[in-house]
Amino acid sequence: MIIANNVTKKFGKLVALNNVSATCNRGECIALIGPNASGKTTLVKSILGMVVPNSGFITFNGKNILHDWLYRKQIGYMPQIGRYPENMTIGQVLSMMKDIRSNNYQSGIDEDLIKAFKLPDLFQKRMRTLSGGTTQKVSASLAFLFNPDVLILDEPTAGLDPLASEILKEKITAEKEKGKLILITSHILSELDGIVTHVIYMQEGKILFHKSIDSLREDTGEEKLSKSIASVMKKNN
Repeated sequence: MIIANNVTKKFGKLVALNNVSATCNRGECIALIGPNASGKTTLVKSILGMVVPNSGFITFNGKNILHDWLYRKQIGYMPQIGRYPENMTIGQVLSMMKDIRSNNYQSGIDEDLIKAFKLPDLFQKRMRTLSGGTTQKVSASLAFLFNPDVLILDEPTAGLDPLASEILKEKITAEKEKGKLILITSHILSELDGIVTHVIYMQEGKILFHKSIDSLREDTGEEKLSKSIASVMKKNN
């Protein structure tokens, strides 16, 4: 569904992505992990079309994204830190996004998270008054709102209370089971156990490994994702 082909991106002398190739398919929930400055954000921005590679290319459903920007309508993106007009209310932000994407309702509107997070009770609250956790709830609700085929979630549970975190994880699992592709970046590996099907581990702009959870467990003999990753990194070092 999404294929990166030998993607390289440089910012001056910094090589953010170094000949990166990966294939991400429908029905997969992929954890994109690695230390800070490993290239995760640059790869995500390249997939979203926010960064243009110096060489290589990315395809979405077989089409080069440089020549078919409409593919982004099929992606729901949740940033790590959502930025919204401070004077607008939650209700106004949601209505604005519906108006902006009014021609993209073919798959219907998905308001499951809006209801599960009880956001209608907060519709009159202005964005500048919200806690970080409530802002995250708005960002998550927007990512899923247009029933996209692909979800890209950047540190999705950061700042959420335990109940909200479980609600979001259950929603991610439900969408994965519908055959959607989900990419999650996270430093909290314990949050990913039981959700992800594959792991892409990046370091210094390269993919060190791209494996299924089952393969990772078989290779390391560990059940928990955090211990599996630690075991692989010890071997590499």
